Amino acid sequence: MIVALAGGVGAARFIEGLVRVHPREKITIIVNTGDDIELYGLHISPDIDIITYTIAGIVDKKKGWGIEDDSFNFLNMLKNYGIDTWFNIGDRDLATHIIRTDFLRRGLTLSEATERLCKLLNLKVKILPMSNEKFQTRIITDRGNIHFQEYLVKRSSQDQVRDILFEGEKKAKPAPGVIESILNAELIIVCPSNPLVSIRTILSVDGIEKALKETKAKTISITPLIGGSPVKGPLDKLMKGMGLEVSSFSIANIYKDFIDAFVLDVTDRDLKEKIESLGIDVYVIDTLMKGLKEKIQIAENILRIGDELKREE
Repeated sequence: MIVALAGGVGAARFIEGLVRVHPREKITIIVNTGDDIELYGLHISPDIDIITYTIAGIVDKKKGWGIEDDSFNFLNMLKNYGIDTWFNIGDRDLATHIIRTDFLRRGLTLSEATERLCKLLNLKVKILPMSNEKFQTRIITDRGNIHFQEYLVKRSSQDQVRDILFEGEKKAKPAPGVIESILNAELIIVCPSNPLVSIRTILSVDGIEKALKETKAKTISITPLIGGSPVKGPLDKLMKGMGLEVSSFSIANIYKDFIDAFVLDVTDRDLKEKIESLGIDVYVIDTLMKGLKEKIQIAENILRIGDELKREE
């Protein structure tokens, strides 16, 4: 069983390749839910949706989120009513949020609702929210304390970041199956996701980082930076706001206590020895996912690295 820690577009793109080179029923994806937000009376799980839509083959490839060829009549009508529609929800996308919210109001947990949605989309992979408890990633900016989605979407990541807080961190427990999947995994992959607001949220849930340290599975992390810059998203701004150097070394340093290997992009090969000084094996490959061919190639390389690590035991 392969377990992936995931959140955002970078993870979805990698997983799109992974599901084509490894049996889907042998893949478990633990997804960040710190981005979850309630809008228009609906429970929206952006990272879960990005990943499910990608695996289902219906994601809007240009944007990396939402559903391809979607319309926005619902949103336009809300505008007519004077509603501030800063968060884009397409009409087909809306159906997912309505069904999920209905499941939750009928007493299902987020895990159960996600499992049902995965079956309806015939995904075959197992997708686990990191927690069933309410959890929000909050960004402390020069304008105040705001939800991550407000910072990212409404404010277009333009505010000065001062800190990142996880609201609900103390009460959050791992969703059923999360710890067991980590402990029983054959290989764990930390996807090329934002380490501060996608992966660190998962790690903040009680018991998850401990399980990653205790598992016998080899753990590989893929850098989300290429040439010292994020391919997509505000990672550089968040890292600067947290006083971190914007480099793959900083990311490897965040993960050093539980990863066995770090995958570095070829443009940053000069960091190889520095990262190795942390006691981590470093592999250098082309990590830019231009199209499906590259996504498959990267997934194949990660599986090859996993096999090499096992042979070195």
